[in-house]
Amino acid sequence: MDDHKLKVFCIVAETKSFSRASEIIRLTQPAVSLQIQALEEMYGTKLFNRSGCVITLTKAGEMLYKYAKEINSLYAAAEKEIGGVTGLVKGVISVGASSTIGNYVLPSVIADFKRKYPKVGIHLHVGNTKQVIDYLNAGSVDVGLVEGEVNKQKLLMEKLIPDEMVLLMSPYHHLAKKATVSIMELSKEPLIFREEGSGTRQAIEKYLAKHGISQQNLKISLIMGSTESIKSAVEEGLGTTILSRWAAKKEIKYGSLKSSVFKEEKFVRDFCLVYKKSKEPSHTIEQFMGFLRRYPYSKLLNS
Repeated sequence: MDDHKLKVFCIVAETKSFSRASEIIRLTQPAVSLQIQALEEMYGTKLFNRSGCVITLTKAGEMLYKYAKEINSLYAAAEKEIGGVTGLVKGVISVGASSTIGNYVLPSVIADFKRKYPKVGIHLHVGNTKQVIDYLNAGSVDVGLVEGEVNKQKLLMEKLIPDEMVLLMSPYHHLAKKATVSIMELSKEPLIFREEGSGTRQAIEKYLAKHGISQQNLKISLIMGSTESIKSAVEEGLGTTILSRWAAKKEIKYGSLKSSVFKEEKFVRDFCLVYKKSKEPSHTIEQFMGFLRRYPYSKLLNS
């Protein structure tokens, strides 16, 4: 039996949407439909009831879903045990990462992992924290790395590394010479924020709320969908922003952005490793997760 068809079937069953499933597994919607059609032809019965936009499992679909989950778990268990016996680390790992850790930390870490385990392929999917959690819950990524708060009902979450958040501004900004800035001073400045669903934005809102500052007290001048666009806007003098020191490491080093910390309290969040409680990790995924836990991240930040 083609386990890929079963994986596609499970994602459609869990999302109750062909279009949502196609986004998660990065196949066209017609390709997803063909995978389901092939299974329905194999079993000679419909697996989904389709009524307008509503999709539900048929009785046969419910039965197949139960066994498909078990089959996928058995595939993973077999791979894990055989890998443990042979010591061979190979295969493909699908990783979901929110934007800061995905763009500014993981590329170097993955490069080092690939040098040690050249037979492993890694597919990295970068999105905001909400998207990464959706990918994990749908089973389209094996592990996630996020910087925001998550609903841990079906997930396990481990703190991986601390992440200091700093205030950034143009070198010509009137605050640029100050090593520390009060939150009250910040409330008077035009601010540039990330979009809703961003782990960075969640962390900023939580930190400011802790110190009595709500969105209504802020002068939010721009909302942008990427960290790179925010940095460019700040360099152009369109406002200040709060970002991870990781995200602005190069700009701070070469002087195109200036950074300050907050007088009231150091602003530190955590990058976290997230994975499903119910999913048995393969031998290769276990090796990757262990590599992430042991990695000397400080050497990257200080380089």
